[in-house]
Amino acid sequence: MKIPLGQYLDLLATPIKSHRALFVLLAVLMLGGTALQVINPQIVRTFIDAASTGSGGEKLVYAALAFLGIALLQQAVTVGASYLGANLAWITNNALRIELNRHCLHLDMRFHNEHTPGELIERIDGDVGQLGIFFAEVGVDALSTLLLLLGILVALFLEDWRLGIAFSLFAAVSLLALNRVRAIAVPHHKARRRAMAGLFGFLQEQLAGTEDIRSSGAVGFVIRQLVQLQYTIMGHHRKASLMDRAIDLVTSALLVTGNVMVVVGGYHMFISGTVTVGTVYLIISYFNLLAWPIRELTWHVQSMQTVGASVERLIELRQTRSALEDGPGVDVPDGPLPLRFNGVSFAYIQEEPVLKDLAFQLEPGKVLGLLGRTGSGKTTLARMVFRLYDPDAGQVTLGGIDVRQPKLKALRQRVAIVTQDVQLFQASVRDNLTLFDRSVSDERIREAIEALELLDWYQSLPKRLDTRLETGGQGLSAGEAQLLAFTRVLLRDPGLVILDEASSRLDPATERRIERAIDKLLQGRTAIMIAHRLDTVHRADEIMILEEGEMREYGERERLACDPNSRFYSLLQTGLEGMLA
Repeated sequence: MKIPLGQYLDLLATPIKSHRALFVLLAVLMLGGTALQVINPQIVRTFIDAASTGSGGEKLVYAALAFLGIALLQQAVTVGASYLGANLAWITNNALRIELNRHCLHLDMRFHNEHTPGELIERIDGDVGQLGIFFAEVGVDALSTLLLLLGILVALFLEDWRLGIAFSLFAAVSLLALNRVRAIAVPHHKARRRAMAGLFGFLQEQLAGTEDIRSSGAVGFVIRQLVQLQYTIMGHHRKASLMDRAIDLVTSALLVTGNVMVVVGGYHMFISGTVTVGTVYLIISYFNLLAWPIRELTWHVQSMQTVGASVERLIELRQTRSALEDGPGVDVPDGPLPLRFNGVSFAYIQEEPVLKDLAFQLEPGKVLGLLGRTGSGKTTLARMVFRLYDPDAGQVTLGGIDVRQPKLKALRQRVAIVTQDVQLFQASVRDNLTLFDRSVSDERIREAIEALELLDWYQSLPKRLDTRLETGGQGLSAGEAQLLAFTRVLLRDPGLVILDEASSRLDPATERRIERAIDKLLQGRTAIMIAHRLDTVHRADEIMILEEGEMREYGERERLACDPNSRFYSLLQTGLEGMLA
């Protein structure tokens, strides 16, 4: 597949517009460098003719000094253009990575389920890196060589129109031949990049499961899989390299033919007295200069085989659209939010439903205790509220409005979730609590910290809110991490809170502290408590038991607890652990 130049530029359109002045300066430097390269052979021609005819020595000195001065200036301009090109490539690369990261974060969860983190890292980092190399080392250089090619042809036309036509025909034939063969390696380079993405995904999955792999004796199997993936990559690389060599052969044949024609033609022109020896030098020099852009363009064409595959993958990623369309912008009400599921069905994989015709209504300010085995649909229910997925059938309403009506950002601002695993960032305490929202005042943060009994921990921090936390919350206890997550929720002031067994895996003293924090957190809010232990739902107003995506029981907790015929009553007698096994 041939990638149009416009698609390369489209990927970088925004940063190019943002740094238009630097790109203009780069163009000026490249034009100046081209002019200097075209001028120097003219000076050498003057020097040779003056020396061969015995002209004055002063003219030779001036020509020599001009040649040296232009050569030095040309080197300075080349270094400046190379530096500026590399700097612009770095800027545009980072801008493109940010854009693609933001794009991926807004894609729906189906996309993320189908693409491993390793694959996305390879695309956003590896493929963008390839594009950056192309821009800095290939794109800028290729434009410079094209300008040089045009400059040489203009100079030859000014020298003799017949020379201009002859060289133009040679350049046209060469470029047409290169264009015919330039895309033959793209499929193989694309396959290699795809295989590399698979390797990154494989490594990410296996490294995450190191303990299980070693304990189960599966190290040999993993190594065999790794070797097989590497062998596949090597096969694609070999085929791509063979195609690259074919391009080399075409170029070499063209340049050998051209050299023979120029040498023979120049010799006959000099013997016939049509041109001077200096002009013969000029013709040969311009051909060598012409051959250099063609050879460089050949190398750039080969580089485009690799970057072409990367660009194609980046365009594909950029054109991927979320299955979730942002809502028209209906406002979500303030205060505790009622939640309603009306005949909701959903499946991650077609014909394998996870939720089946689920219908219930949770009144504002009430707490729902959600029970069920692993895979019963509890987490999926929570994802429906957040609108990480849309139901295949039915309707979810929050605050009396369909969750598809508000803007996604506004909807998720009114719903909060706390899980056992708290996501902390390598940033200050302030940024971790406000999630980088600078509009939240320090006073409000301190009030929330005090309300959730984190004041002692806060006062022990060396720089208070400016203290930097490590990725993953290193240095924090599990209880402190949970309380930080509760502080986030308190600062957002949502109308509905989802707690996914947020008080598990804690010692009794810390758990009591967490329980007091939950009481404060749930005041004036609707809540769903996904429970794995029965003592977690003691504060629930209503109980729902899910089995295989269907509601098996739903009602007031006190009524169900007193009803010997209810499943919840049986669980209170036998223990939830048996039901969840």
